[in-house]
Amino acid sequence: MRAIVRPYRDGDAAAFKALNVAWISKHFVVEASDLKALDHPERILADGGAILIAELDGECVGSSALIPYDADTLEVAKMAVAEHCKGMGLGSALMQTTIEMAEALGAKRLYLESNSKLKPALALYEKFGFVHLPKERRPASPYARADVFMERML
Repeated sequence: MRAIVRPYRDGDAAAFKALNVAWISKHFVVEASDLKALDHPERILADGGAILIAELDGECVGSSALIPYDADTLEVAKMAVAEHCKGMGLGSALMQTTIEMAEALGAKRLYLESNSKLKPALALYEKFGFVHLPKERRPASPYARADVFMERML
């Protein structure tokens, strides 16, 4: 078994949505802001963002998205790994490729929102150089579950 991380392509929409709905609904409630991206991934691409898919033996088992946030910033969002593939290093592979893609797209900063109960995700972000934003720099979030705000300069 060998996993690859590749750009999103036609036919990935259902897997992209299913992967994210699975983890969100396990821990939280799927929100309207989630569905805005998950129901229309083509808008992320049309707006200058990117979506990456982790594939294992032809199955889509992970995803991440880069969503334009401001002129210099891309937001890392919709990062998911299928439950049966956790612990295989897919999160690290996705994050490494996501950072490389953001650099290729010319971003100067990455931003993300998460939740304090997602300890493995937070450890991954910290491993890749993301730092927590102080309260005074935290923007309003469209997600009720967001209580962690991080950035990484590129």
